[in-house]
Parts: sequence; C-alpha cells; structure tokens
Amino acid sequence: MTHNALPPANHTSLRRRLDQIGIGLAGLCVLHCLTTLVVISSLGLGGHFLLDDNIHRIGLALALGVAAVAIGWGLMRHRRMLPFGLALVGLMLMGAALVVPHGTDELLLTLVGVTLVSIAHLINLRAAR
Repeated sequence: MTHNALPPANHTSLRRRLDQIGIGLAGLCVLHCLTTLVVISSLGLGGHFLLDDNIHRIGLALALGVAAVAIGWGLMRHRRMLPFGLALVGLMLMGAALVVPHGTDELLLTLVGVTLVSIAHLINLRAAR
C-alpha cells in the first residue's frame, strides 16, 4: 500500500490532528512548568518528581516527533517556511533548557520554546487550509 492510498481528506485530517496534538502538548508543558513553580516554591513539595529530567526528555521527544511529522507534512503541502522556522527555533530552545540548571533560565527557555512551537502549529493549521 502506498502513502497515497488514503483519500486526501484523511491525510488532511491526520495532519490537522497532529497539529492539534502538538498544541495540546505545548499546553501540558506550560501547565507542568507553572505547576512545578507554584508547588515547589510555595509548598516545597514534589521536587523529586516535578523536576525529574526524564519528564523533560520525554516531553521534548514527543514535541520533536509530532512537530517533525505535522510541520514537515504541512511544509510539503503549503511550502511556507515560517511554521518550520518557528518550530525549529522553539525546539532548539526547549533542548537548551535541558542543559541548564533548574531555575529561571530553564523555565524561560522552555516557556519561550513551547510558545514558539505552539504558534508554529497554529500557523501550520491555517496555512494548510
């Protein structure tokens, strides 16, 4: 079966769903960052779990996979580089957040990166219409 075996409507629906999943993952990441900040700073609880590097690595791997498929697929369809460029910069910032110590720099890198990736998915959705 070739990759064109599915009707175009199913291709579009799948790509749109992947962009929506990417936006959802970005929202979960922001929620995780803000929850970590509030819970640890106000209560001093949950640091061992909420600051676990594996959560960040898994989140970045998911973001990379979803963005690669959705943004790459969109690029092939609409030929607009803006979503690709924004996603690339955002993913690089998210990756940089993994190598800095936990704290303000990590939080800012992650939040800016996640925001850029989410905007890239939104633009990708609109560009492919």
